[in-house]
Amino acid sequence: MSSTEHFPRGRTAIVASATYGIGEAPGLSSLDLAARASVQALAQAGLTPADVDGLFIGLPDDFLSGLSLAEYFGISPRLTDNNRTGGSAFLTHAIHAALALDAGLCDVALIAYGSNQRSGAGKLVSSMRPSPYEGPYKLARPVGAYALAASRYQAEYGLRREQLGAVAIAARQWAQKNPDAFMREPLTMDDYLAARMVADPFSVRDCCLVTDGAAAVVMVRADRARDLCARPAYLLGGAAATWHKDITNMPDLTVTAASLSGPRAMAQAGVRPTDFDVVELYDAFTLNTILFLEDLGFCRKGEGAAFVENGRIAPGGTLPVNTNGGGLSCVHPGMYGLFTMVEAAQQLAGQAGERQVPGARLALAHGNGGELSSQATLVLGTSDTL
Repeated sequence: MSSTEHFPRGRTAIVASATYGIGEAPGLSSLDLAARASVQALAQAGLTPADVDGLFIGLPDDFLSGLSLAEYFGISPRLTDNNRTGGSAFLTHAIHAALALDAGLCDVALIAYGSNQRSGAGKLVSSMRPSPYEGPYKLARPVGAYALAASRYQAEYGLRREQLGAVAIAARQWAQKNPDAFMREPLTMDDYLAARMVADPFSVRDCCLVTDGAAAVVMVRADRARDLCARPAYLLGGAAATWHKDITNMPDLTVTAASLSGPRAMAQAGVRPTDFDVVELYDAFTLNTILFLEDLGFCRKGEGAAFVENGRIAPGGTLPVNTNGGGLSCVHPGMYGLFTMVEAAQQLAGQAGERQVPGARLALAHGNGGELSSQATLVLGTSDTL
């Protein structure tokens, strides 16, 4: 962390979190879904939309969604942030919200997202424009871009499909413990290896879901958090980093900017990778989990594929990863980042039901945007970690 970088460690907290419409929510717009998740989250803390004076949102089909949700609720927030960095946007929203709350620019920050891409649009809604340099080659996006990274990883480190399969199977096993998860059917290694190929080496089971869904979290200053929530999730550190936009401009297809955001966030929090009880990663594709475990420091570069074998990240393993089922088996409505924050907060609050990690005190949430482009990392902890 730079000597000039100061983060308000533990001075803000998530006091409520909610999801809505996971899977299919016909008849509702993306804005409707985001609003319903927001109302549920606010109600948990005894608040209403009228209490929100810091509004953070980035819908996939509305570039003015900050204005739209304010109008929808009939509120006039002092601060509105519609920053978009892909699926990492909501973790950057949390960083900005923490700074704004600590500075007194707002008192109640709402971070929200919703998408009806499965029942409404019927396909992924993307704001990404084709690259004039890559376009002529007609690479399928985004799966083709991530498959390129996986192929490079294979060439350098000998990645086997069974190791990618271990990621998919672990996610499904967690999803089977989550009644809200969209895909809960058993998934065996034979099932995984027999799945339809999409972009070599990825099959359909290496790819995130296409679902509807919404999520929301409420943040306040720490001095108010215990009045609104029995077990707040305090934000101990948060950092982001970006190296590129298009996959062909990625400096090294096997290393992401999480190698910058993760160490910075952990330095702010004063923790190490070995301290975490639960880890929530943006698993748009099975490779993501392997790359992020390496880049965030849970294992060395090139060792991630072996790290995920033998159920290490599955229920009962030594490092619980993506405990809600992740984007691979729980929910992926275009952008998944906010759901990592919701699951981390619920684990720390002891609200995760059958999938609860006993005694969870420290959680990591990590978001990814674009084609391994934008990375953002949050460190969240209970009051015991302050």
